Amino acid sequence: MTPRAREAILGADRVVGYLTYLDLIKDLIEGKETVGTAMMQEVDRCQQAVDLAVAGHQVVVVSSGDSGIYGMAGLVLELANKVPADNRPSVDIVPGLSAVNVAASVLGAPLMHDFAVISLSDLMTPWDLIKKRADLCAEGDMVISLYNPRSKKRVTHLDEVREIVLKHRDPKTPVGIVQKAGRPGQHMVISDLENFTKEEVDMQTLVIIGNSQTYVENGRMITPRGYKL
Repeated sequence: MTPRAREAILGADRVVGYLTYLDLIKDLIEGKETVGTAMMQEVDRCQQAVDLAVAGHQVVVVSSGDSGIYGMAGLVLELANKVPADNRPSVDIVPGLSAVNVAASVLGAPLMHDFAVISLSDLMTPWDLIKKRADLCAEGDMVISLYNPRSKKRVTHLDEVREIVLKHRDPKTPVGIVQKAGRPGQHMVISDLENFTKEEVDMQTLVIIGNSQTYVENGRMITPRGYKL
């Protein structure tokens, strides 16, 4: 969380978010009126936030990490834009730290060159398209960061992506795994492309697959930028 995000939460009189995220900031929202919903109710949640803002409330919509990266910023803007111009609430996008930033700092410096971020959740995106993106990024030798790598229902997606990347990359390519990045219980493992799916991976895990130049030294992943040393 950035200082600006903290200030926005403290300055709001209504706080809207996924119940799990609200629980993470319960010390900041004590005494405030909240609107919390479960997963798959994002549209309803954000519509309530827009309605409250139209009614004159100072509203904060909470996302995990950065609201503009797999968060609610886009949906809030889309819904706000449906409000007639003379009554439309202003929307400020407050930056945060996405899991990819935090996980990279835990692992070392794996994102020092071009990288891609791909979510393995196929709730909103067809699985065939996700696989195509993974294949093209692997072919382009980009570092690949994977969000939502494995859930109780999606137990094979990560293995499929591993096989796709192995077509283009050495089996010993470093792979970093960070659970609960930046939160209590944070855990980090550095494995390789051949073996990383054997590690514990869940929805609170971020996986970073190195490119052909990524290496591990003194327990840290490093992707060289290309400086001559």
